[in-house]
Amino acid sequence: MDPTLATIVAAAGLFAATNVDDMVVLAVLNASSQAAGLPKRWQIWAGQYTGVATLTGISLLAALGLTFVPEHWAGLLGLIPLILGVCKLAGAIRARNSGHHTSPVLVSGLTGVIGLTIANGGDNIAAYTPVFRTLGAGRTAVTIAVFAGGVSVWCLAGSLLVAHPKITQVIRHYGQWFIPVVYLLIGVYILSKTELLSRAL
Repeated sequence: MDPTLATIVAAAGLFAATNVDDMVVLAVLNASSQAAGLPKRWQIWAGQYTGVATLTGISLLAALGLTFVPEHWAGLLGLIPLILGVCKLAGAIRARNSGHHTSPVLVSGLTGVIGLTIANGGDNIAAYTPVFRTLGAGRTAVTIAVFAGGVSVWCLAGSLLVAHPKITQVIRHYGQWFIPVVYLLIGVYILSKTELLSRAL
C-alpha cells in the first residue's frame, strides 16, 4: 500500500476509534440548538474544531517530551459535563416544583462547546501521543489533515442524527430532563474510562 494512503487510513481509524463517544455530545448539542436555538450551529462547528485542535496540539507537545500533567489526570475533565448535568437537573427539578419549564440548553456559546470537546476528548491525548512520536513531519501533517476532515464528518453526522422534526419536538418537551442526564452519563463515562475513579479508591 502507498505510504501516504496507509497514513490516511491509519489516521482515519484512530480518529474514529477515539471520537465515537463525541458523536453523542455533538448530537445533544445539535438537539439543543434545534430545540432552543443555542448553541448556534457555527459555535458547534468552531468549538469542535478548536477543541480537537487543542487536543492535537497538546498531543504533539507531549510527543516531543513536554508532559505537563500525568495522563490519567485528564480524567478530571469529566467533572465539567458532570457538574453541568447536576446543576441543570437540579434546576429542572426546582422548575417542575414551581410549575415552570426550563430550557434544555446546557452550553450556550462557543467557549462552552470548546470546553465540552476538550473534556470529552481529554483521554485522546494518551492515544495520539505515542502515534505522533513514530511519525515524521510529512506523515504528521497528513494525520492532522485527516483529523480536520474527520471533525467535519462528525459535525455533519451529529446534526443529521437529530434532524428529524419529531426528535426536535421531543427535545423541546423533555429536553430539560433528557439532556442533563446525558451529560451526567458522559461525565461518569469520562471519569471511568481513564480509571481515575479506581485510582482514587
